[in-house]
This record gives sequence, structure tokens and C-alpha cells, in this order.
Amino acid sequence: MTQTSARPGELHDHGLKRGAMSSGEVVAQAIANIAPSAVIAFTVAAIYAGAGNASWLSFALATVVILAVGYCIAQFAKRRASAGSLYNYAAQGTGPFGAYITGITLIIGCLGIASGSLSGAVVHFNAFLDGIGLPARGTVWNVLLAVVIGGLATLFTVWGIRISARISLILEVVSITIITIMLLIVLFAGAGPIIDLDQLSLSGATPHGVAFGMVLGILGFVGFSSSDALGREARNPFKAIPRAIMWSAAGVGLLYVFAAYSQVAGYKPLGDLGASGNPLDELAVAIGLPGWFRPVLSLGITASFFAVVVAPINVVGRIVFVMGKEGVLPRSFGRTHRTQQTPHRAILAFAPLAVLTTAVMYAGGVDGNEILINVDTFGTYGYMIAYAVVAVAAPIFLRREGVRLALIWPCVVISVVGMAYVFYANVAPWPAWPLDAVVLAFFGVVAIAAAWYAYLRIARPEITRSIGTTETDFPEMA
Repeated sequence: MTQTSARPGELHDHGLKRGAMSSGEVVAQAIANIAPSAVIAFTVAAIYAGAGNASWLSFALATVVILAVGYCIAQFAKRRASAGSLYNYAAQGTGPFGAYITGITLIIGCLGIASGSLSGAVVHFNAFLDGIGLPARGTVWNVLLAVVIGGLATLFTVWGIRISARISLILEVVSITIITIMLLIVLFAGAGPIIDLDQLSLSGATPHGVAFGMVLGILGFVGFSSSDALGREARNPFKAIPRAIMWSAAGVGLLYVFAAYSQVAGYKPLGDLGASGNPLDELAVAIGLPGWFRPVLSLGITASFFAVVVAPINVVGRIVFVMGKEGVLPRSFGRTHRTQQTPHRAILAFAPLAVLTTAVMYAGGVDGNEILINVDTFGTYGYMIAYAVVAVAAPIFLRREGVRLALIWPCVVISVVGMAYVFYANVAPWPAWPLDAVVLAFFGVVAIAAAWYAYLRIARPEITRSIGTTETDFPEMA
């Protein structure tokens, strides 16, 4: 039977909607959280600044690291299905404290990525309006736009997991299609070489540059495992979720390698790709695409950012739902909507934090791209900690299950070393303002959360003992 227990006030709760998500919709959740279109639009140029002609290799090696993390996560997903995502998985190997830290850092990750991506949607929707001759400017407008876009994202997640996943999938497919068509034109009809010997021979590349590029490449996959929060709502979750995790990572990795190669090759006649602020827009002009294409491109990138606002809100709602069920957070969060069967209380409590963060920063006059970079970085730190803890938990869990896998330890080492290196590269040497404030804010939030755990362990030990152990299904229940 399911590892859960009814508590007073919960007897009439309908719970999450079982079997609502098809395999395709589960994959959609994973891809939407990655937002590959947004990553392609900006990360390639940043990677080129360090990796140069080896940019495609940095993405390829980053894909290997992410696949190693995904392999560790998939071992849990094959044997456990839960709305708690990595929070429940970590409990199977590292116990209550490991699960708690994983859950908290995942909440940080989801809220940070949602908030930063909301700013990205604002920036590119404004670029779209500029492109069609309807420029909109000003602090009030940006705040209003952030609230409207964030409100729509929240509405979709409360409305239902299927509708939000389908909308995310449609938006991301449209965006990826637009960018892929453009990059094919750049590669085969642009002024750059189709077969770029400099890239294939890694001309001028250094190991340090490739490693620097890997850091940014790994960041481009953040959220790839988000489908694991759909364990209660996916059909045949023990097969659908592991496949979604691995397929989305592999597919997006191949897309990143192609995007890096084609952008580097296509931009060569234009100058230094690493110094470009908007390479896709410049490439569109260089290859002579019609004037209407640029606003279409901006709208496609806006759609990608919107999808990645929706996806992490879905995840954070379900993690908080499970934490509420267990009493780690207020029990009212552990209730679902009477008809939609979504964790509406958890979503409505936490999603506004992401929207408010972006709106307040716009109201304070912070540049939209600065919000995107810095708040996304804050969220990324959370995901990295969660991935590392779950990777450590995987072999412990498998040993208890009596399962031996030759690949598990190599994948654990690659995962933990990869996440540790990315974190180290972001904090050493100590960053300047405002990234130093981002690092301090992250550690501050984690410290406050750890203090709450210490309080619960002393005052409510029965709660800490149950952390990450409820709302979980097993294959034999299928």
C-alpha cells in the first residue's frame, strides 16, 4: 500500500489526480523546465568567450555529467513514485536531514528559476513589441507585465497539470522549431563554413576554457529532472518518468551541441561571438531573414521563458504539498483543489513569491537581464545541491534494495564532482557585486531552513522521522 496516513482534516481530500499525465506530457514537463530555446539564445556566446572553438565540446561534456545525474535519479524513479520529487528520493538513502535539505534546495531552485525566467519573458516580450512597432517602456509597465505573465503562469498550474504541461510543450516546441530552422539556415546558407575545421580540431582551445564552458553548459540543464514530481499523476510512472529524465537530457544535449557548432561557424564572418549581446538577432540580420522574422524570434524566446515559469511552479507546488502532508510546513499546504485536484494552496502560497521578487526588482529599477542572470543563479545553486545529495543517496538506496549496477558508482562520482566543480567555479574567487549578494542570500536561506529543521527535531521529533517517507508508491502497486 501507499506509504501515507490520513490525518484529521484530510479524510475528504481528493489528493492529486492519478494517471492524468501521458508519457508525452511527462516529457513536456522536463523539457519546459530546461527551456532549451532560452539557453541557446544566450549561453552559447558566453561559453564561446572561454571555450572558443571547443564550445560544442563543453556542451557535450556537460551532457555527460547531466546524464550521470539523470542515471542516479532514474534508479529511484524506477522503484518509487512520488509527488515529492528528489525530496522523497533522498530520504531513501540519506535519511530525514538529507531529504529535508534536498527539499529546501529544490524549493529555492524552483522559485529562483521561475522568478528569473519571468524577467526573461518580460525582456523578450518587450523586444517583440519593439519589433512590431509598439514600443513599451518604463518601470510601471515592466512591473505590470511581470505580474500579468506571472499571474497567468500561476493560473495554469492551479487549473491543472495537463493543461499547463500541454501549454508548456506547445510553446517550447514552437520556440525550438523557430530557432532550429534559423540555425539550419545560418549553417547551410550563411557566410560561415559548413564544415568548420577549427571547431573539429579544437583550434586554440584550452582545458581550462573547456572546463569553464562546461560550467555554463551544466547550468543550461537545470530542472531537467522535474518530471519526477509527477509520480502520482503520470500514467505508468515507473517507466514514463525515468525515460523522460534520460530522453530529455540526451535530446536537449544534442540540440545544444548543434546550436553551439552552428552559431560559432555562422558568426565567424561577423566577428567575436563571445562579445555579442544577442547573437541570434545579429545572425538573423546577417543571413538576410525578412524583417518580420526578428519579432517572431523574440516571441518564440518569450514563449520559452514563459514555459519555464510554469514548469518549476508545478514542481514546487508538489514538493510543498508533500511537506505539508508531513507537517514539515503548514498542513494546510497538503491539500488539493476539490475539482482540479492540484496542490492549489501550496502553489498560491509560493508562486506569488517568485512573481513578487521579479516585480519588486523591476520597481527598484534593476535591469531585466540582471534580474534574469542573478535570480536564475540563486535558483541554480539550489538545484546543484539537490542533485549532489540525491546522487550520494543512490548507491545507498540500491544497496538496501539488493540491486547491483556497474554504472552507479561512476555516475555518482561524475555527478558529485561535476556539481561540486560548478559550485566552486561560481564562488571562487569570491564574486563581485551583485553575485556576492546572491551567494550570501542562498547560504542565508539554507541556514534559516536548517535552523527550522533543528527546531522540529527537538520540538516535534515525530515529524522529522517521517520526512520524505509519505506519499510514495511502489511498483508492486501498479
